[in-house]
Amino acid sequence: MIKKSFRAYNTGEEKVFIYPQMANRHGMIAGATGTGKTITLKVLAESFSDCGVPVFLADVKGDLAGMCLEGENSENIRSRVEKLGLSELGFSLKKYPVNFFDIYGEKGMPLRTTVSEMGPLLLSRILDLNDTQTDILTVIFKIADDQELLLIDTKDLKAMLQYVGDNAKEFSLTYGNISRQSLGAIIRAIIALEAEGAELFFGEPALDIRDWLSTDNTGRGRIQILDCQKLIGRPAMYATFLLYMMSELFETLPETGDAEKPKMVFFFDEAHMLFNTAPRVLLEKVEQMVKLIRSKGVGIYFVTQSPKDIPDGVLAQLGNKIQHALHAYTPAEQKKAKAAAASFRENPEFDTYETLTSLGIGEALISVLDEEGIPTVVKKCKILPPQSRMGAITDAEREREIRESLLYSKYEENFDRDSAYEFLQRKSLTDAAEAQKAKEEAEAKKLQAKEEAALQKQKEKEAERQRKRTRSAVNQVAGSAAGTIGREIGNTLGKSVGGSFGKKLGGNVGASLGRGLMKTLFKM
Repeated sequence: MIKKSFRAYNTGEEKVFIYPQMANRHGMIAGATGTGKTITLKVLAESFSDCGVPVFLADVKGDLAGMCLEGENSENIRSRVEKLGLSELGFSLKKYPVNFFDIYGEKGMPLRTTVSEMGPLLLSRILDLNDTQTDILTVIFKIADDQELLLIDTKDLKAMLQYVGDNAKEFSLTYGNISRQSLGAIIRAIIALEAEGAELFFGEPALDIRDWLSTDNTGRGRIQILDCQKLIGRPAMYATFLLYMMSELFETLPETGDAEKPKMVFFFDEAHMLFNTAPRVLLEKVEQMVKLIRSKGVGIYFVTQSPKDIPDGVLAQLGNKIQHALHAYTPAEQKKAKAAAASFRENPEFDTYETLTSLGIGEALISVLDEEGIPTVVKKCKILPPQSRMGAITDAEREREIRESLLYSKYEENFDRDSAYEFLQRKSLTDAAEAQKAKEEAEAKKLQAKEEAALQKQKEKEAERQRKRTRSAVNQVAGSAAGTIGREIGNTLGKSVGGSFGKKLGGNVGASLGRGLMKTLFKM
């Protein structure tokens, strides 16, 4: 097993390497296009794997996939091995234990995460939200968390946005103003993301980063290769996903302090994409993570064209630097090259700037941390050739490696468990059913009240008719009685006055007066 984590030779045949215990002090591979950065990345990754350190690589061009196959014994390789005397050091062509991932599931096992795990800050960058919309999205996550609703995929997030929008007045009292315009803008951004395949990379099973911290049966660290040939077309998404995985490592791993070697080494190719147009809060998060993740036993290596692509706060944390040639044809390029040369500890044997601008392919200026953590003086070195195959592989070779992976059965098939979307669908149906039931009950009560009112009115009418019938009967009886009594009195009085004629006249008058008096007294 190779003892050192990186191998190169300077012009004096001195071995130059990174001490494994200093590998988590992070590093940088920089240089102009075509100067050999990819070969250096592969050699460094192979060396870490040989040391038993798991590695993550972002394969932007597809030329890192060959690490799963043994290198070809070409004339160029044989010449380089012989010139550098590598056979005596145990150099041999071999393949490395590789797992292929692809967030689109096309050239590797699907790499998924959940909306909740991504978080509002990183998700807002993918969605290209402004500050106000980002704040609203943060509130949405808070409401979902408070109500114990899982946000797994985009349909969960859209359902949550719709739910909050429908109840914005109620939620605004607790969480502050929630603009429907901002909610609408976020939903439109999600729909646009879905058109680019968001349903593929937001879902379950989500990546368990601990699956990457493994070795094969010979003790070599497994190399996780994320195919980014399609993803690189979305620079913000590419950078955000890699930052998310770095965050997962930071949050998952315990503190380790100083160890003999890293738990994992993470390579961030095309690193300028992480920092270009990134908001200030995100840059602060990256800088903080780079500072703190070292204590978790993780080394981060940024691969880019120029050190100026990396913010000063991050660049200051990179202890191991491998600088390939930089062009200096224009004043701007000369300024960048001088700044890169000035970042090294000067070597009195040569002019750093002149050497940097005249390096050949496969050559680099290297400064690493020694066993005391002190940067070494810069040295001009030749990078060793990789032991695995250089370049791309066939689709059949890739498919074979994917299906033979121990992780294939875990990540190949997705599943959709009960989450916010399903809960809110049920809630919507339940609320609709309850509303319909309340409406029907209200209508039933209204109909019952109407029927009871009609029945009461009918009863009142019947009672009134009964009173009229009773009054009529009483009138008839009372009138008859009053007439009879009046007639008797009139007969008596009329007879005493006028005989039989008076009796008849008095009876008729008395009867009439009796009936009239009865009507007057009882209003008959």
